[in-house]
Amino acid sequence: MEAALVDHFAFTIKVSPKDTFMENNYQRFSLKVQDYLKFRPDYPNEMLKKLEEQLQLDNRKIIADIGSGTGLSSKPFVEHQYTVYAVEPNDEMRKAAEAIYKDAENFISINGASESTTLQDNSVDVIFSGQAFHWFDLPKTKIEFKRILKPGGHIVLVWNERDASSPLLNDYERALYDNIEEYPYVNHKNIDEEKIKTFFSPEKMGYMELDHRQWFDLEGFKGRARSSSYTPKSGVIYETIMQELEEVFDRYQTSGMVEFRYKTKIYFCRVEAAIAVG
Repeated sequence: MEAALVDHFAFTIKVSPKDTFMENNYQRFSLKVQDYLKFRPDYPNEMLKKLEEQLQLDNRKIIADIGSGTGLSSKPFVEHQYTVYAVEPNDEMRKAAEAIYKDAENFISINGASESTTLQDNSVDVIFSGQAFHWFDLPKTKIEFKRILKPGGHIVLVWNERDASSPLLNDYERALYDNIEEYPYVNHKNIDEEKIKTFFSPEKMGYMELDHRQWFDLEGFKGRARSSSYTPKSGVIYETIMQELEEVFDRYQTSGMVEFRYKTKIYFCRVEAAIAVG
């Protein structure tokens, strides 16, 4: 799909009931690292090429990957020799990424958060955030992003969103929604396009969408659910979810495999000027 510029309209970000479940976001994934590494999707191979074309990037640009987790979002940039400052507040996730990229001199791991990156003023060309923006304190993060971004730099927000046209994934979604109390509040779909426009304001928002997919056997299908922060690790609710997912898998599997489809949604803007600091 061709990138399109969308005019800005003014909207207000409102506090939602999800705050009850988000008091300690930094630690939500501490017990999920191994499942995250095994079962979470990376990003489409063509994503970086599309960004390079649209944003006129090359590997001389400095990338700040905010909420970098285990490094999945850093991977395309590191592999193409961009310098990446990977900012992640969760110790376990950050250490997993450090182990993966221990030999990559262009991967710099930072113990920081979206509202407090520890990066220098006007020091990065691109702020990239994959699958993490919905956890951020948006007003504080907006100030921090504009502080660390060079004038004329870009902010890029990306999600691998489950494909709503897939009957398999609709049933998968129902199993989560019916059994996990916090799911309606912490699901990244709570960040809609209007909130992103508000965050980017007064800059204009660009958008691209790509297809992506994974193939899972039964264990992988269950593991994909276990990798999410809102899925319990054990107990009655966990067992109920796993049983329902096994039934979903059996309905749709072909030769012991199912296709897990995504729409990779890419939102971006160019920030024309840095804010005054000090």
